[in-house]
Amino acid sequence: MRTLYPEIDPYDSGLLDVGDGQQIYWETCGNPRGKPVVFLHGGPGGGASPAHRRQFDPAKYRIVVLDQRGCGRSLPHASEHGADLSTNTTWNLVGDLEALREHLGIDRWQVFGGSWGSTLALAYAETHPQRVTELVLRGIFTLRRSELDWFYEGGGANHVLPELWPSFVAQVPRAERGSLIEAYSRLLNDDDPAIAGRAAVAWATWEASAITLLPRPELVAAFADPVFALAFARIENHYFVNEGWLEDGQLIANAGVLRDIPTVIIQGRYDLCTPAVTAWHLFEAMPHAEFRIIDDAGHAFDEPGILDALIEATDRFAA
Repeated sequence: MRTLYPEIDPYDSGLLDVGDGQQIYWETCGNPRGKPVVFLHGGPGGGASPAHRRQFDPAKYRIVVLDQRGCGRSLPHASEHGADLSTNTTWNLVGDLEALREHLGIDRWQVFGGSWGSTLALAYAETHPQRVTELVLRGIFTLRRSELDWFYEGGGANHVLPELWPSFVAQVPRAERGSLIEAYSRLLNDDDPAIAGRAAVAWATWEASAITLLPRPELVAAFADPVFALAFARIENHYFVNEGWLEDGQLIANAGVLRDIPTVIIQGRYDLCTPAVTAWHLFEAMPHAEFRIIDDAGHAFDEPGILDALIEATDRFAA
């Protein structure tokens, strides 16, 4: 069973000005002359962590990690009062990736993304297929209406976690519960910091409680950090209210353009956040891909079976 590679520090990092008053944080680790790979974190708004670097052999890969607009170490941070998210869209992030690739002098790179990172990976690869050597995708999310309804509107996940759902719904007045995503948009952007803060923690901890197959209280506590929760919830909700600036089902419908890109799709059987049916629909549109269901896993990248499959894929593609 593969585990994370040893801890590693970046050999270079910086803030890249991508326009719109935005600076994205980036770092590079591993072998400067190795195979380029870019890691795309989840959320949107989750930010990257040192553990994310460790899914790649540092002797063989030039590992690029970034924090997407508004979160992590990127500036300005979405937790700031009056944060403007109008230029934080799927297509802005696709453009940011191209700007970063050019800034680092990379011609083509492997694109690795889980959860929302798989959404962004698909959007980027479908726009710039000539820049992608391979795709490694985990916990597939494509922002279809059915996927949002399942997790945020009482369409299924609440039936599996019934004792946790009331805390998520309680933030919203009864008269506004027809669309919880829309109601949370108003709460998260309320002029009263206390209202916005409570809503952010409720949103973030609902998600954190469903990420892993078995409960991890320490993970839920980390998501409850007020600064993290506010940026995470605001950015995520902003994307969901706007349906990712995508037509419903667009990423799966357009997946045929990826037919020449070696792809691995890795999915936890008991993933409550991004149920396995989406991964299956993507595989149906990409029959050339390798499709792996991990029977004893949920959503998190570091669950043993998922981590083993991810590192097996990156090790194989390193050759």
